[in-house]
Amino acid sequence: MFSRTTQFIPQCTQVRGMATLKEIRVRLKSVTNIQKITKSMKMVSAAKYARAEKDLKVARPYGLGAKAFYEQAEIKGDSTSPNQLLVAVTSDRGLCGGVHSNVCKAIKVILNEMENTADAKLILIGDKSKAMLSRLYAKNIIMSFNDIGKKSPSFGDATLVAQNILDSDYKFDNARMFYNVFKSVISYKTTEQQIHLKESIMKSEQFSVYDSVDDETVTNYNEFQLASLVYFAMKESATSEQSSRMTAMEGATKNAGEMIDKLTLTFNRTRQAVITRELIEIISGASALE
Repeated sequence: MFSRTTQFIPQCTQVRGMATLKEIRVRLKSVTNIQKITKSMKMVSAAKYARAEKDLKVARPYGLGAKAFYEQAEIKGDSTSPNQLLVAVTSDRGLCGGVHSNVCKAIKVILNEMENTADAKLILIGDKSKAMLSRLYAKNIIMSFNDIGKKSPSFGDATLVAQNILDSDYKFDNARMFYNVFKSVISYKTTEQQIHLKESIMKSEQFSVYDSVDDETVTNYNEFQLASLVYFAMKESATSEQSSRMTAMEGATKNAGEMIDKLTLTFNRTRQAVITRELIEIISGASALE
C-alpha cells in the first residue's frame, strides 16, 4: 500500500466584514497625515486671526462712523422697490465652516421672496459667493471680485469695489450689503447693511441740519463713506473667517485623533486575531501529521 503525505500549508484568509492589516495600516497612515495638515492649518489660522483681530480694531471706526451718519440723518432705503442691488462679502478660501454659506443663504432668502428676480442684481466679493450663487442666479450677477482672502484686505481694495459699484450701469433704488460681523472666537453674525446713494442722502429731512453743503462735498463724502463701509465689512468678514477656520481645524484635528485611536485599536485586535489563527492552524497541522 502506498501512502501519500499531504503537506499542510496554513493560509491567512480575510474574515468577512473585517479589513486586512494592510488596509488598516494604509488608512491609519492617511489619517495621521491629515491630522498633521489640520494641526498646521490651525496654527496658521491662529496667527492670521490674531493679526486680523488687531487690524479690525483700526478699521471699525470707519464703518461705525458711516453708520452713525446714516442713523443721525435718518436715511432709509426702500426695500420694496423692484430694482434691488445685493452685495455679498466673502473670500476665495474655504474650510471655515458656514461663514460664506450663511451670507449666500441670506441673499437667497431675499431673492426667493421677490416676485421678479430679474430686477435684482448681484455684486459678489470673493469666489466662494460666486460659486454658490452662480448656479441659480448667474444672469443676476453684474460683477464679481476675486483674489480676496489671500492677503489682509486694505482700504485700496475697498475703494476699488466702492468705485465699481458707483460706476456700474445698473440704476438701483435700494442696495444692501451682506457680511459677517465678528463677535468672538466661536461666534459671528451675518448682518445686512444698507447702502445709500447721493440722491437718498439729499432727500433726507434731517440732512438740512448741515448748512452750506454743496453738491461736490456730498459726492465726495458719499464715495468715502461707501469705501469705509466696504472696508469695514471686509475686515469684519476676514476676522470671522479666520476665527471660524481656526475652530474648524481644531475640531478636525480632534476628530482625526479619535479616528486614529479607533484605527489603532482595530489594527491591534486584527493583528492579534491573525496571529492566534495562524498558531491554531500550525498546531492543528502538527497534530494531524502525528
